[in-house]
Amino acid sequence: MTPHATAVEATQSSSNWFRWTKLAVMLYLLLVAVAMVGSGFKWAVGDEAKTLFAFASHPVAGLMIGIVATALIQSSSTVTSIIVGLVAGGLPVEAAIPMVMGANVGTSVTNTIVSLGHARCKVEFSRAFSCATVHDFFNLFAVAIFLPLEMAFGLLNKISEWLVSPLTQASDMSIKGLNFVKPLTKPVVNAVQSPLEAALPGNIGGAIMIVMGIAAIVIAITIMGKVMKKLMVGRAKDMLKNAIGRGPLHGIFSGSVVTVLVQSSSTTTSLMVPLVGSGVLKVRDIYPFTLGANIGTCITALLAATAVTGEFAVFALQIALVHLSFNILATALIFGIPFLRELPLKGADWLGQLAAKSKAAVLAYISLVFVIVPGSIVLLSQ
Repeated sequence: MTPHATAVEATQSSSNWFRWTKLAVMLYLLLVAVAMVGSGFKWAVGDEAKTLFAFASHPVAGLMIGIVATALIQSSSTVTSIIVGLVAGGLPVEAAIPMVMGANVGTSVTNTIVSLGHARCKVEFSRAFSCATVHDFFNLFAVAIFLPLEMAFGLLNKISEWLVSPLTQASDMSIKGLNFVKPLTKPVVNAVQSPLEAALPGNIGGAIMIVMGIAAIVIAITIMGKVMKKLMVGRAKDMLKNAIGRGPLHGIFSGSVVTVLVQSSSTTTSLMVPLVGSGVLKVRDIYPFTLGANIGTCITALLAATAVTGEFAVFALQIALVHLSFNILATALIFGIPFLRELPLKGADWLGQLAAKSKAAVLAYISLVFVIVPGSIVLLSQ
């Protein structure tokens, strides 16, 4: 090996070490930020929490809040982490479940925007837009099936309660005993809260803590995503190549793993768009991989839930498990039944053809699904 090659390898090794350190710091910042949102929320609203949540008491309103928030931030991981923090502060799990469903729908806007890069060529744009919107249609069908079931029977609430029941029933398995993060995050949260308590009334100080926590969540997840892409880009691409064409179950599994690696379902699904647009792959090929991305993105909320302490700690873990259960059940039901499996593909194909004929249809679709309809329902619900 030449001296030059040795120097290059040493530089790469040093660069990777720095990235892993940066990733660890950002993960710590994420945990602190979620704890800050929960603490700030409890401090700000106190006994007025029920009044504050009245506007989101209807499941459809909660769903729309999730869609709008995620479409604006363009990260379901960020929104679900914020929801975990809010549940830690007292938001009822029942009110948070539709918000989590909405976050799944809202995250689809990213790859829909990516598809606009193929707008110059009608054939490419039709394929790319179909690739982007198959994710939309799947998530919309999942909500159409599971939101009524949740409203009628509390399906996801009951499943998640069962999953966390060992933590609430067994004294030796309490969440308090499992929570090793509290000693790491509490000093920082107290260091932020103490001067605010001394200088400001509770509602203002708590609101400042919530804003600071949300800002830190956005920063942490954004930087984590960028660092993970640099660390895993080669491995993720290799896994991507191996995943396509080796069967739907392999595709779902690979989509989950790649999304856990890059910490962003938007990134995973957006990688598919140019491949389908250029004709390298078909929408049907990438469909299972997209569903896996939905499952893999749940890891962030589960990580965030480990930061929660206090009386609502179990509920914070429960809402993270709701997110995971929703995506696994939706994949099993919709992809498992041949008739339902075809619906997102047919919807995406129809919309792709429509988009190729009229760019106005694209603008109308994005505006209606992600902005106008959810925004109007949220305003009317108030």
